[in-house]
Amino acid sequence: MIQYIIRRFLYAFPLLMGVNILTFILFFVVNSPDDMARMQLGHKHVTEQAVQNWKHQHGYDLPLLWNEQAESDKKWTETIFYKKSIGLFLFDFGLSDSGRNIATDIKQRMWPSLSIAIPSLIVGLLVNISVALMMVLFRNSYLEFSSIVLCVILMSISSLFYIIGGQFFIGKLLRLVPVSGYDTGLSAIKFLILPVVISVVSGIGSGARWYRTLFLEEVEKDYVRTAQAKGLTETQVLFKHVLKNTMIPILTGVVAILPLLFMGSLIMESFFSIPGLGSYTIDAINRQDFAIVRSMVFLGSALYIFGLLLTDISYTFADPRVRLS
Repeated sequence: MIQYIIRRFLYAFPLLMGVNILTFILFFVVNSPDDMARMQLGHKHVTEQAVQNWKHQHGYDLPLLWNEQAESDKKWTETIFYKKSIGLFLFDFGLSDSGRNIATDIKQRMWPSLSIAIPSLIVGLLVNISVALMMVLFRNSYLEFSSIVLCVILMSISSLFYIIGGQFFIGKLLRLVPVSGYDTGLSAIKFLILPVVISVVSGIGSGARWYRTLFLEEVEKDYVRTAQAKGLTETQVLFKHVLKNTMIPILTGVVAILPLLFMGSLIMESFFSIPGLGSYTIDAINRQDFAIVRSMVFLGSALYIFGLLLTDISYTFADPRVRLS
């Protein structure tokens, strides 16, 4: 088991290194520091002196990879790559272009993102699996056909429609919950109800159909017919056998998105004015704060790779035979 986990960690490190290098190329080679300075200054006619001053203030006036003018080991430490990219491996994000500590901002904003994402995941998972089991239980009936049609309709509607429609109908007309905003402690619950409900409803169409496909593949196998021949009811077969044997694909879908929940929802948080990491990223893009955008891109990639590791490890609990692969 330990060797399996170590092997998966060793596989992940080259991926993380590749993401870091690719991010560096996109932000400092394709989009040069001079371009960054001109976009940040926001003037049509920016003097060269203003560009150089901005680069010096933010540490972008150093060579990219190799500093010929420096001595000994400073030839590679006094470079943009070392200053801006190496620290990311230690999750040292440094300061934003506006002078704020990025790590501190992330620690503060991760909780609003998680307060939406975790309930949405748990409730959505329970609802989707329940709906999928219901469709399989009543397969080849009008109830299943109607459920499939409803799922197709739900997944065909844009998420923006759910957000705007939910804000207008539930928040503005019925006045059941606030339209937008956020608060700390238990007072935040009233602001989270509507985003969670919209997240769950908007995901039922695709989620329920996907789980239904998994369950239908299992109910056609020989062990299901054997269990039915022994006298087990349809409900017992679904919950005791089918659901258990579909745990690996379910874990694949759930565990892989767990780290992405940390990053928050870009659209949801922006529309509901929730100070999470999603809105943090959107605000940084609007302000053209490249340090924050670069840090969030790397953090998102690192968390996604970590999610894949969690998925591999979770397989060993669902099926011990995976440890041998």
